[in-house]
Amino acid sequence: MYNQIGQQALVGVLSHAFFIGITFFALRAVMLEKVVKKNHVFQVQVLYILVSIAIGASVSNFFLSMSGWSRQLPYIFS
Repeated sequence: MYNQIGQQALVGVLSHAFFIGITFFALRAVMLEKVVKKNHVFQVQVLYILVSIAIGASVSNFFLSMSGWSRQLPYIFS
């Protein structure tokens, strides 16, 4: 039982880290520096990080929920 809980936690952490990284990589293509005031580079970098965390965590939660629900589908027929 504890082994399964630990595995789920590991999958959750890895999933969040993966999707946050993918989102950060994808957001680097957006040139927010041209929209934001000059000399505010640090604020733009913080914005990239926060938006990456928000989008990446949401996508990860979606995939983890879909995975959990798909594992519960066989219980419909029992």
